[in-house]
Amino acid sequence: MCIEELSDTLIDHFNYPRNIGIIDYPNGEGFNGDPKCGDYLEIYIRVENNLIEDISFLVFGCFGAIATGSMTMELAKGKTLEEALKITEEDIIQALGGLPEDKKHCSNLGVTALKNAIKDYYSKEKN
Repeated sequence: MCIEELSDTLIDHFNYPRNIGIIDYPNGEGFNGDPKCGDYLEIYIRVENNLIEDISFLVFGCFGAIATGSMTMELAKGKTLEEALKITEEDIIQALGGLPEDKKHCSNLGVTALKNAIKDYYSKEKN
């Protein structure tokens, strides 16, 4: 695969991932992947009044995992929990301007970790 085949947006999110790290006082955390054998992503959210006020991630993986994780943050930040739960793998791929076929599975990392973080938030709020 040549770099010319990658969109400028994808390259930008790989080189300069948004919202990387761990936010202060997250009230929801979600994980996806397997750090022992491949791509792994952790998402931290802070929800206030049903809105994702802040969000961040840590990732171990290839350029696809980094770029899709970054784009997931961009798409989810400022959304209601219900809106964030509707973000799909295809939304992430389209927002990045496409992904090589062998990297499309990476879009699942962020989507699933985000859903897990929201589920964690709901379980903490219930208790």
